[in-house]
Amino acid sequence: MIKNTTRNQKFGWVLFVMYLIALTYFMFFAEAMGRTGNTQAGYAYNLELFKEIRRFYVYRHQLGWKAVTLNLGGNVVGFMPFGFFLPIVSRRGRKWYNALLLGFFLSLCIEITQLVFKVGSFDVDDLLLNTIGGILGFCCYKIVQKVRIRRKLRARKESETAYLGE
Repeated sequence: MIKNTTRNQKFGWVLFVMYLIALTYFMFFAEAMGRTGNTQAGYAYNLELFKEIRRFYVYRHQLGWKAVTLNLGGNVVGFMPFGFFLPIVSRRGRKWYNALLLGFFLSLCIEITQLVFKVGSFDVDDLLLNTIGGILGFCCYKIVQKVRIRRKLRARKESETAYLGE
């Protein structure tokens, strides 16, 4: 870590690293997520955009809402912390296009690793959903920042008014 970081940035780094560890676990090792490490399985991949999303939507009644939510919503929600913490730990992450690109590249690395090690499957729909999650996390960061700035300005005005009023 850089020694000129604030306390909040250091805390953000700790949370970011914990998130990356949890993400790695769920993507590659969680048996509850179907990650059994079966090296005998063949390569599984989907290169057609919206194919799996459409399949999950069309067969939602047979698959059950839990499977649909876990797959579609989980890919989005799973990358929201990345988009949220990235601008906290990196100045470059404060630009929306950097958050978009880094979220996409992290997702691409995960998908390629899943394909190479035969844990999960390479799916372009996952790339899309993960990237959307990263951007939504970035939007949440921006909203939180705006609220923080408004509160600081309001507190400063109130303290100035109280000081002048005395």
